[in-house]
Amino acid sequence: MTDEQERVKPSGVWATAVGVARVRALETERESALFRDPLAQAFATAGGLWPSSPPPDDEAARRRRTAVSFSIVIRTKFLDDVLQQASASGVRQVVLLGAGMDSRAFRMDWLKGTRLFEVDTAAPLEFKASVLRQERAVARCERITVAVDLREDWPGALAAAGHDPALPTVWIAEGLLIYLPQDAVELLLTRISTQSAAGSRMGLTLGSRGVIERFAADATPGSAAAMWVSEMPEDPVGWLAGHGWEADSHTLRERAAAYGRPISTPPQREERPGGLISAVRR
Repeated sequence: MTDEQERVKPSGVWATAVGVARVRALETERESALFRDPLAQAFATAGGLWPSSPPPDDEAARRRRTAVSFSIVIRTKFLDDVLQQASASGVRQVVLLGAGMDSRAFRMDWLKGTRLFEVDTAAPLEFKASVLRQERAVARCERITVAVDLREDWPGALAAAGHDPALPTVWIAEGLLIYLPQDAVELLLTRISTQSAAGSRMGLTLGSRGVIERFAADATPGSAAAMWVSEMPEDPVGWLAGHGWEADSHTLRERAAAYGRPISTPPQREERPGGLISAVRR
């Protein structure tokens, strides 16, 4: 059988990773792209999302899709910056939690000695591996996949794969926490903190306050928004300080303007602490 014949069709939460790859592929085609992801189109094609599907007939649904796609582009650029800053500071361990179709091991420049761990369940990792073989993709760092459910003992699986908690690590949780109930978010952060030496860094995306009410209330069953269950705390910086992290919180509007993609419409509500988080372990 070929890789294409053996692929498991994306389903559940991890299917959203293919949708995110589709957004990255569309951004890559832009003349003034904020990043280039040469593997994104292959992931989207393998998942049946390329060529891209036509926009929804419903105007509200079109607006939601546009807003979510825009946020994915901005958060990708933001977390790329977090990783580049961590690498420049000397961090050589990278952990992508819920890695999905992330291709940073292949598309970013890494300094010698960097080890990048991709943590996810077996199904998306196997799907991804089949596409990577098809594309003959070569990682630019040492890439290690860790097949484990984040509800299980993933720190143990990560350690068994070679992660050293005595050395600084940069952790990325992109588009992940919004799918976890609050107690699971707390447990995840506690575990990250336990495995983080001084000088470790972290990049998180959090669901902004009210996003579930605005997007998930009438979301199509099975869509990404229909699976959202968690929003960021009232004070994300204080929340992270309680876990031993010195954090900065950024809004999507703020980062979009900084990247030359300003949001033209005025805010419909008071700007609150943002869902793009960078943090350092002191």
